[in-house]
Amino acid sequence: MRYYYGEHEAGYRRLRQAGMTQWSDLFGETETFDAFPNRGFLEEVLGRLDLGSPAEVDVLEYGCGTGPAACFLAARGFRVDAVDLIPEAIELARRFAQERGVEVTFGVQDICVLADEPVRKRYDLIVDSYCLQSIVTDADRARVFAAVRARLKDNGYYLVSTAMYEPERSYEDGFRYDEETGICYQESGTGPDAVEIDGVWYVPHRRHLSSTALRAELERAELKVVSQEDGNLVCTRSS
Repeated sequence: MRYYYGEHEAGYRRLRQAGMTQWSDLFGETETFDAFPNRGFLEEVLGRLDLGSPAEVDVLEYGCGTGPAACFLAARGFRVDAVDLIPEAIELARRFAQERGVEVTFGVQDICVLADEPVRKRYDLIVDSYCLQSIVTDADRARVFAAVRARLKDNGYYLVSTAMYEPERSYEDGFRYDEETGICYQESGTGPDAVEIDGVWYVPHRRHLSSTALRAELERAELKVVSQEDGNLVCTRSS
């Protein structure tokens, strides 16, 4: 099992049992399904991008969770595909979309695996709503960016919302932050992604990069950063 699967599988199971509606509810950060964390960013950026009629705009959201951003986009007329690697999250997403009367094509998909699959469709918009921070290793992140770049239309936009490095951020016991790489490790047993640091075994947990480091990473992946405000970025294909 990959490092990013177990936490999210358990989290969505707990979310469902507690009658919550989205991942951020687990941390007391949202009050309603429609008040998802990057809604303000999407509202602002969609208002200034030259996209044309939403009915002609194809959108892919990966790591969609229970689908609040996907439903938001579909309610505004966009043609939305949305994927997550956790089946229980997709079950909830389909239910919430049906309850709201919006049409989204949901599917179970690991974005880290998508780079190896044939490109069946290209998109005007690809959206990351706080998924990227949980894709930690260099190799996995490179695969995500390769999957995005291959599926983004030549004039398309890649919209990213992700947690960033914050000097004042504190990490709980059992977690260790590596300032050189921006990786936050969680103390754990051995596994396929485990690393030993000072005699203790850890697994990758989060990636919190500085603004400069994140921009450089995207540019190495041939994704041009058009605008950036903290962890909210608008990108295009660089070539």
